[in-house]
Amino acid sequence: MTKASRFTENALSDWMKGEGPDSDIVISSRIRIARNMQAYPFPMLATNQQSKEVLEQVAQVVHSEELGTISRFSMLPLSEVNELERRVLVEKHLISPALANESRNGAVILNDNESVSIMVNEEDHLRIQCLCPGFQIKEAWDLASQIDDIFETHLNYAFDEKRGYMTSCPTNVGTGIRSSVMIHLPALVLTQQINRILSAITQVGLAVRGLYGEGSEALGNLFQISNQITLGQSEEEIIDNLYSVVRQIIEHERAARQKLIYETRAKILDRVSRSYGVLSYAAIMDSKEAAQRLSDVRLGIDLGFIKNVSPHVLNELLVMTQPGFLQQTAGEKLTPEERDIRRAQLIREKIAETG
Repeated sequence: MTKASRFTENALSDWMKGEGPDSDIVISSRIRIARNMQAYPFPMLATNQQSKEVLEQVAQVVHSEELGTISRFSMLPLSEVNELERRVLVEKHLISPALANESRNGAVILNDNESVSIMVNEEDHLRIQCLCPGFQIKEAWDLASQIDDIFETHLNYAFDEKRGYMTSCPTNVGTGIRSSVMIHLPALVLTQQINRILSAITQVGLAVRGLYGEGSEALGNLFQISNQITLGQSEEEIIDNLYSVVRQIIEHERAARQKLIYETRAKILDRVSRSYGVLSYAAIMDSKEAAQRLSDVRLGIDLGFIKNVSPHVLNELLVMTQPGFLQQTAGEKLTPEERDIRRAQLIREKIAETG
């Protein structure tokens, strides 16, 4: 068993098992803070020795008493994490694809329930990520701020009085904060309101991305909504803006779900029932179809049409059906067709367990 195994053997992080506010629509809330150290070039320009020194200084903070008061943390050097485990960590949103492809003194620091992930020597020296279930963006910020304060007492951050925190990417300069929510919007998609809503979101300084961030597709009606502006606003203003916009989106989604029930109840019941049937019996299934069928069943659960399946099972299946996790559980590399067969098998087994 490798050092990373305890973080990659289970698809569902412990923090995801909790119930958060508005969890029928908001899957999770995330805060990510980018920080760099004054005396060192950004990771992309640093020498091997410089990035090694950054890693060593960060490791000292990980073992400090102050950080231990928040949680117990483990540091995983990427050089000790194999390719498949890296892919699973990406699928669980614990590291970025960029860090997964970087082995030169890159590392990730995780707490026991995986609600905190700190990437070292990715695009920035530090990227502190805190995750909470449901709509708890302010709670995620409180935790991230505490951790950031501890690191700042030990490390000399690159900071400018006018520009704020210095970051590798200019779009993060200022507060260095990205606040985001993962939100499930099937009713807005089905009622064909989603494009209007997403257009309005971008006009108020927010970005909309897919399941795995920038450049990824919004599979399974899951969208990431985050701030774009990091300079000229305080952290609290950025979070308050996201909070108020997401609150309105939640209300629109709830209204759209009620519209579906009152105007097309039989069609929606048929749709979610068919998807439940396909997930229960299909022998082969690609990732795109799996995401859509799981979205339908999740909507059926939230509308009260399906009562014997837990939403947690669907959250778990979103990770379990990804290529990396499928191959890890199989213990070998799989062809695309073999993955599709194994994906259908895992889904059938999970549905049967709860049925």
